Amino acid sequence: MSRPFRFGVQTRNATSRSQWVELVREIEDRGYSSVTMPDHLDDQLAPTVALMAAADATETLRIGTLVWCNDYRHPAILTKEAATLDLLSDGRLELGLGAGWMVSDYTQASIPLERPAVRIERMTETVAILRGLFGPDPFSFQGRHYTINDLNGTPKPVQPNVPLLIGGGGPRMLRLAGELADIVGINPNLAAGAITAEVALDGTAERYDQKLGWVREGAGRRFDDIELQLRTFIVSITDDRTALAEALAAGMNITVEDGLASPLALIGTTAQIAEDLRQRRERYGFSYIVVGVEEFEAFAPVVAELAGT
Repeated sequence: MSRPFRFGVQTRNATSRSQWVELVREIEDRGYSSVTMPDHLDDQLAPTVALMAAADATETLRIGTLVWCNDYRHPAILTKEAATLDLLSDGRLELGLGAGWMVSDYTQASIPLERPAVRIERMTETVAILRGLFGPDPFSFQGRHYTINDLNGTPKPVQPNVPLLIGGGGPRMLRLAGELADIVGINPNLAAGAITAEVALDGTAERYDQKLGWVREGAGRRFDDIELQLRTFIVSITDDRTALAEALAAGMNITVEDGLASPLALIGTTAQIAEDLRQRRERYGFSYIVVGVEEFEAFAPVVAELAGT
């Protein structure tokens, strides 16, 4: 049985408190389920602080990271930040965690950029530590990268199980996400460390079939318990979807049909996009759809039609 649709908005910045408060309240008023933030060192607000301000300004809006970079924080510190956010938001946190990918963050801050296998192994240890420190008792852990000695993580989160979100685009991360996460975000492969032309070629419908297969392999019997999230990158409400799809296809070096079928793109009228999302939920299982802040107002009629159905 399909999960009901819910929708989120990925945002990153504001020039003042009043602008931020107005934005997150409008996101809530338009029926979105969550507001999420990335975690980079470029021009964006610090996610932990900004998400707390978003929670304080709203009543029901869930707050989430998409995603915290594991390499920027020791897991004991991350656990305290996450539990504090969950406590002070009355249990509205979705904890998104990633192994790190944007090369410029590492080079500009002189943070060592280990090979992907090491970063993923380190992140996996963090997941075990987060869950251990969220528990009721003092917790110890001995891994290759982190050691925790009889630490009682405080505060404790409000949610008995803070939803863990892990996203990925390659087989290793998506199998791991299937194994460990409550919410799995299926994305293009960002192994290159930057947004390149090849990212679009990794976003075809057929590639997403393969990515879903990797999640299934990691999840095994628990696959039906996982919520599947889709971050869309091209959203356009238009009466002439063919013209925009042709331009998109030419720029991405794919066919018009592939462009319209790509999970990365939502192009057309409200009714056409709503039907595309129903079909993608049927094909892949995507029920949690995240759009960029630039599109959330235009996309709101789709939210009104589909949220909760």
